[in-house]
Amino acid sequence: MQQASVIGLDFGTNSVRALLVDAAGGGELATAVEVYAHGKEGVILSDDPNLARQHPADYLTGMTSVIRAVLEAAAKEHRGFDAAQVAGIGVAATASTPLPVDRQGKALAMTRRFERNPAAMAWLWKDHTAIAEADKITALAEKHRPHYLAACGGAYSSEWFFSKILHCLNTSPEVFDAAVSWVELSDWIPAVLTGTAAPGKMRAGICAAGHKAMFNAEWGGYPDADFLRRLDPKMAALRGRLPAEAHDISESAGRLTEEWAARTGLTPGIPVAIGGVDGHLGSVGAGIRPGVLVKTLGTSGCDMLVISGDQPCPSIPGICGIVKGSILPSYHGLEAGQSAVGDILNWFVNYIRPHGAEGGHASLEAEAAQLRPGASGLLALDWNNGNRCVLADPRLSGLLVGQSLYTTPAEIYRALAEAIAFGALTIIRRFEDYGAKVRSVVASGGISEKSPFMLQLLADVLGRSLRLSRCAQTSALGAAVAAATASGLYRDVPAAQRAMTGVKPQVFRPDRRAQSVYRQLYALYAQLHDAFGTRDGDTSLHDVMKKLLELRARQRGEA
Repeated sequence: MQQASVIGLDFGTNSVRALLVDAAGGGELATAVEVYAHGKEGVILSDDPNLARQHPADYLTGMTSVIRAVLEAAAKEHRGFDAAQVAGIGVAATASTPLPVDRQGKALAMTRRFERNPAAMAWLWKDHTAIAEADKITALAEKHRPHYLAACGGAYSSEWFFSKILHCLNTSPEVFDAAVSWVELSDWIPAVLTGTAAPGKMRAGICAAGHKAMFNAEWGGYPDADFLRRLDPKMAALRGRLPAEAHDISESAGRLTEEWAARTGLTPGIPVAIGGVDGHLGSVGAGIRPGVLVKTLGTSGCDMLVISGDQPCPSIPGICGIVKGSILPSYHGLEAGQSAVGDILNWFVNYIRPHGAEGGHASLEAEAAQLRPGASGLLALDWNNGNRCVLADPRLSGLLVGQSLYTTPAEIYRALAEAIAFGALTIIRRFEDYGAKVRSVVASGGISEKSPFMLQLLADVLGRSLRLSRCAQTSALGAAVAAATASGLYRDVPAAQRAMTGVKPQVFRPDRRAQSVYRQLYALYAQLHDAFGTRDGDTSLHDVMKKLLELRARQRGEA
């Protein structure tokens, strides 16, 4: 392979990151990150706890800054490096994060009329304002298009594309009427870079379209106009302005324009890969293959699997969809996840502040790591931001059971971490109950890099060994893999993966004694899970507290 490098861009919840890597081996040449300027840590909030938006101008200014930064850093740190060596760009972004655009593909929030209107901004993945609309879509599909739901876990989410658009129509009709179309962030960025942002020119990625907007070639792409008309006649009109096709990450969205080459310092005409969802591309960057579950541990959690595309894939209730080509081309991509992971621990540290304003995760983790499983008598539900999988219900909330007058902050911190692990186990069990086998687990994301405590706890609860992705920035690396493939440096995505990705030598193996205790705790977790989260669960919870106390006594040597 000729000397070449590629750039992966990762548009996250709080910031945008650029990763410049050697295309031959995936080695990091430089990285840069910029927090979005608007809002609180890049997120625009309101009195409504369900609202979470971002200003699209931040994406463009942040992208310009981080690309220039990595090129400058590489030139300083690597003798002989030249920006002309960059062969392509790939893009990962949160999803579903749709934004309304005008006839030229310009974000409405970047026009004077709507620059301060949250409805005209990007609707971040964690925005849950569209709960009622999601329920309406689910009910309509159950009655008229059950096959739509079979491909997305049995229920449509308030986090997803059409729910948010319908909510905009219901609450901010002036924005809806001004929008010529709506575009996922993962599609908009490649379109901007290639000058194809105008509706009718843009190439959509199957990643977001399939998992978040019910796109499937078998039924002609997006939901049909009659279905959307039943939601609202104006929704049917939108259907004709959405892309007719969706493409996988091995393909090019177009070539870098002269304008954006000048803004970034890159060479005009280099390919820009089709964009993908950050969790999906993170699994690509972690080396996903059949049998390997990639678990991204960040603000929220994503659980990704692929299975052979040569055979039909069973419908799996409660996951975020089954879409062919969404992760690896020619494979069925399976997505699940948890609505809050790091967010739960951050809530406890930053809002409850058990150690005061100066306290942090490190001291709580250190104390929590010294506690024996079950010794606190506590059990929590990981639903502080609703439940994404397998209940798919944003109206659920967190729960902590078993508190006494002697409960410590470290005990609560550990209980919250255990709840996150129990939620992860619930997802794996759902996969395997429907024939999608999990042979090994690779962890990625910020928490996997920072918290050996969390990784060991996960291994103990899951009963499986955990490996760590070699690269700390897996979403950006996955985007770089897409760039290397779309640029023709590799024949396909798996070939690029084999060359550019890997895992660290460290292995977190489950502790058998801890496993035994966690099996007992998980049974109680499942009891709470079903009682509070399902209609047909056992609602008799009279023994939960008593069993927790019994387990606490045994673990403390008091029984």
